[in-house]
Amino acid sequence: MKKTLMLLIIFVGSFGSCTFAQTAQAGFTVEGYYKVKWGLADEFIALYKKNHYPLLKKALEKGDLLSIKAEKPRLHSTEESRWDYRVTLVFKNAEAAFDPNLTEPYKKALYPDLEKLKKEEQRRFEILDAHWDIQLDSVPLD
Repeated sequence: MKKTLMLLIIFVGSFGSCTFAQTAQAGFTVEGYYKVKWGLADEFIALYKKNHYPLLKKALEKGDLLSIKAEKPRLHSTEESRWDYRVTLVFKNAEAAFDPNLTEPYKKALYPDLEKLKKEEQRRFEILDAHWDIQLDSVPLD
């Protein structure tokens, strides 16, 4: 019971902060972290750039996404805190960020062989050890 109540409080608190993020800053920012199985980071980013990034660029052209940035750490950290790629997406608003069909309209135009796309995207997720997303709020300092 306590665990359920705590999860509910965290969920409601995080939903409230999403509203703040949308009104306090331009856009809605989400960072996606990808931890790839050892030795497969190059394959992962190649698949990401080939199959997912072009879809995100279409959403950028439409205006649902305001910016896309990918980064990787220069140095290694401990295994517990290790991540291989961080992709920061700034959406025009929270609705765009949580739209399950954000990139769907572009798939057929960009990828005539949808079965191949599906297999390559499945492979991209198979080689991950972990993936998590973080919604960010600005913190005014002045």
